[in-house]
Amino acid sequence: MNHVLIAAMAEAGETADSLAGQVGVDPKTAARWANPGRIPRARHRAEVAGLLGREVAELWPDVLTRREPAWFRPWADIERQAVSLRSFQLAWVPGLLQTEAYARATLAGEAMTSAEVEDLAAARVSRQAVLRRERPPLFIAVFDEMVLRRTAGDDRAMMAEQLAALAGYATMPAVRVYIVPLSAGMYPGLGGPFTLAELPDGGRVAHIDSQAPAQITEQTVELATLERRWECVRGEALSRTQSLDLIREAATSWT
Repeated sequence: MNHVLIAAMAEAGETADSLAGQVGVDPKTAARWANPGRIPRARHRAEVAGLLGREVAELWPDVLTRREPAWFRPWADIERQAVSLRSFQLAWVPGLLQTEAYARATLAGEAMTSAEVEDLAAARVSRQAVLRRERPPLFIAVFDEMVLRRTAGDDRAMMAEQLAALAGYATMPAVRVYIVPLSAGMYPGLGGPFTLAELPDGGRVAHIDSQAPAQITEQTVELATLERRWECVRGEALSRTQSLDLIREAATSWT
């Protein structure tokens, strides 16, 4: 338990219900903030710390030691809280399923030092801990077959390792991997990648990737559009068994 937060609430005469009302979240969400590893979104952290008369780093010291980039942390917090994640990727293996070598390859060509690339790749891989929790979120990944056919330069070993790891993830009880085959032709997913998260209180949030900083949205109209697009994309994908067979075939082709 986050004993510092619990003590601060007691000293300030606040409860999960009272904080929830002042911050504008569901009481169940506020109650979970006292659980290990449960960190409020950035805007809520600042509000709660102000209400309790404490510093954010005092209540949630883990914020200062996290390795993911600051701009990505709001979504990383959502991943940790989510009960389900549905991700469509057009060009990459989803970050939650990447090996460290593959993660480094996706960062090639960026304006970063080698140390920065190593840190970002390690941070991306560390996020996969959510899939190994006792009660992990249901993670459904759909991506284009070309993801299986493309490597960095001529690094066949890296791709073989990544697809072998992907096949392993695809057999985990809480992970579902589906591939949209090349035979699907043009389909709505070609518009770009996105992820939909469902939170414990029933709320939904979306992460929309782009060449610029990604967008996080809770807007009802935008979520409805992405839900429709998800159904269209998912409808073009192979079955789970067929997808796993295709992943294993592709892995063999890189050896």
